[in-house]
Amino acid sequence: MYRELQSQLVQHVRAFLQKQYQVELKNIPVEQPPSVELGEYALTFCFELAKKLRKAPRKIAEEIVANIGPIPGIERLEVAGGGYINARVDRAQLAKKIVSGSTESAPTGEKILVEHTSINPNKAAHIGHLRNAILGDTFVRLLRADGRHVDVQNYIDNTGVQVADVVVGLMYLEKKSKGEIERLITDPAPRGNQPIDYYCWDLYAKVSGWYELSPENKQTRLKMLHEIEAGNNEAAEIADILSTAILRRHLETMQRLGIYYDFLPRESEILSLHFWDLAFAQLKEKGVLYLEMEGKNKGCWVMKRAGTKAADSEAAEQSGPDEDAKIIVRSNGTVTYVGKDIAYHLWKFGLLGRDFGYRRFFHYAPNPDYPKGHEVWISAKSGEADHPHFGGVSAIYNVIDARQADPQNNVIEALRLLGYAEQAAHYTHLSYEMVALTPRCAAELGYDLLEEDKARAFIEVSGRKGFGVKADDLLDALIASAKREVDLRRTEIADEERHTIAQHVAIGALRYFMLKFTKNSVIAFDFKEALSFEGETGPYCQYSVVRAGNIFRKAGADPDAILRENIDLENIVTGSENDDIWSLWLTAAKLGLIIDQSIATSEPAYLAKYAFQLAQGFNNFYHRHHILTEADESRKKALLATAAIARRELIRALGVMGITAPSVM
Repeated sequence: MYRELQSQLVQHVRAFLQKQYQVELKNIPVEQPPSVELGEYALTFCFELAKKLRKAPRKIAEEIVANIGPIPGIERLEVAGGGYINARVDRAQLAKKIVSGSTESAPTGEKILVEHTSINPNKAAHIGHLRNAILGDTFVRLLRADGRHVDVQNYIDNTGVQVADVVVGLMYLEKKSKGEIERLITDPAPRGNQPIDYYCWDLYAKVSGWYELSPENKQTRLKMLHEIEAGNNEAAEIADILSTAILRRHLETMQRLGIYYDFLPRESEILSLHFWDLAFAQLKEKGVLYLEMEGKNKGCWVMKRAGTKAADSEAAEQSGPDEDAKIIVRSNGTVTYVGKDIAYHLWKFGLLGRDFGYRRFFHYAPNPDYPKGHEVWISAKSGEADHPHFGGVSAIYNVIDARQADPQNNVIEALRLLGYAEQAAHYTHLSYEMVALTPRCAAELGYDLLEEDKARAFIEVSGRKGFGVKADDLLDALIASAKREVDLRRTEIADEERHTIAQHVAIGALRYFMLKFTKNSVIAFDFKEALSFEGETGPYCQYSVVRAGNIFRKAGADPDAILRENIDLENIVTGSENDDIWSLWLTAAKLGLIIDQSIATSEPAYLAKYAFQLAQGFNNFYHRHHILTEADESRKKALLATAAIARRELIRALGVMGITAPSVM
């Protein structure tokens, strides 16, 4: 459609430039004119070409337009301004392709790994985790819509300090034995019938306060962490059963949002299968790590930190030790987070020489994304013989918040220094900023705010302090709020159906809200704004689909059947009097291009903006053209086809964002 025609235009222009001027332009930018009255594409390359040919940009544009000849799908080229070339498409021909075309790309065979969510399995998921998971899941959907094979991984740090903190709380604050902890996990009564991840949420905050009471308490944390990392002891066993139970709760929470995984690699197996030993050998052999003999890092294995002068120049002379070097192995022999992450990423790219064991862990029942259901696999020291193959991918996208930029950069630098330049170039840190609450939202969720807090733009949340929004609580509150709205609007349908609609609206509202802001923006979440049926929201886009559906219901027509009929499209998309209608067709045709743009920039916000613009364009069309009362039957069919195209592409766009378009709202 639009994307394919743009590609053909660029190829034709590139071939002409080679033949006419013996010039090779690697990049030929294509923009959209400010209005369809000026055409559908705007080419700007004449300004760059002017330097090479020593001619005025407009003169070059005039020569090209006069000599390039016919281009398939393009009606004509026109010179504009000081050297722009505007391209006008054959509207009727493109409209026919839009009717029959698909935004789905052919499979590339390329295997890509997207890692997202990665919640510490020590307490309930919170609102910040939802931004990570929704960004990651949407990026997976974008890649799959573009024909890529994607493995979805959720890294589980089940031996880290956060898990150790909760085990400390159970064993030292609550004085529970292993048997009592096992009963706490299996029997809801001892935890007051609240979910285990909720129970640990409160306990985690208590432990943080307990550590501040004495230096001895803080030492308990270090002792517990060492025991869990060492394994084969009671503390490690408790950490395993507790983190596994909380992990199941996390998967259930994310499943409510339509977020699914393929593989759950755990840090416990990275340790027990000695991934680090293999990575350490490579890093030493290739001189990436060196043992610091003096200074503050004496006795540590370190590497040059990414982005420093020492890293950029092997010949850099230093008067003393590099105090800014990144510690990979501490002087006591323990491996840092970055060290373990280097080993993990060598496995991801198939460069480690060792693999996990695998076993089935969680099953998704049949659903719209997986009609036959889906198995989630987890890492194991030894697992099942028959399992899917994970790892050995060609590209990696890690969805991790912006605060982890330095560790991520150091992993990339380690890959580069090891000689894996291609892999380092295909390692993307998809970073994002935090999620906070508006004061109004915090108050609605039951938090007591000081007067100074009420005047702030947003309220930060902190799981360690126990101040935050559990993901399930947020979903429940959103669904309840949406249900009240649906109850007012749809009294004629059954309560169960109203509840289902409310779920679709609430999840659509949440997912859209998390996606509409660019990744580097801090989000201040607000119930009223997210659930509004007006403005740039998920419910607005969903209601646009419902409105389009209502047109066909009242017309007694099927939108897909309309598009299969022989429709006179020329009279609805050509001529300046139909520019507004053609503009809607053109917007609808751009989904594939927007998917490409979102992937290339690692920015799903472009897709959210597109969905809103398409919904807005459809609603403007709806108000200007009275489809059902149109007297001319041929024009009525063409108007219905326009509504069908907008509806189809909006449903597709929402689907890539993981948002369901309900039939009624």
